[in-house]
Amino acid sequence: MAISETTEKLLAAKKSAGLTFADLEAKVGYDEVWIASVVYRQASASREEATKIVEAIGADASLIELLTECPVKGSLEPVIPTDPLIYRFYEVMQVYGMPIKTVVHEKFGDGIMSAIDFTVDVEKEEDPKGDRVKIVMCGKFLPYKKW
Repeated sequence: MAISETTEKLLAAKKSAGLTFADLEAKVGYDEVWIASVVYRQASASREEATKIVEAIGADASLIELLTECPVKGSLEPVIPTDPLIYRFYEVMQVYGMPIKTVVHEKFGDGIMSAIDFTVDVEKEEDPKGDRVKIVMCGKFLPYKKW
């Protein structure tokens, strides 16, 4: 995955400040995953939101304007991802994609889940057999039109 120069600068400032995305959520009042999506240039921020993020990590103010621009979404190359964590999501969709699709259609009808009217939360569940990653995706159901 190619990381933009803007993202590199923001991540360097975040690291220098010793902050996590959870810390930024507490500081600026927006969800940690959304803030990360702005930093990775997969979402745009308003000037006010961008200012809060840039100031919270102590990055150069010239980055504020860049964070307000509409990004080109979809940073993964059009091949199977090789990063182990990202690959697992690919694997999950290969194994469970059709079952999930079928269950969604049974419950909602013919349509899709929005990735625009959408939230995602990453939670840690402690477990004596090994901590668990819990990811909750919540997207508006969009039925296909008939005309």
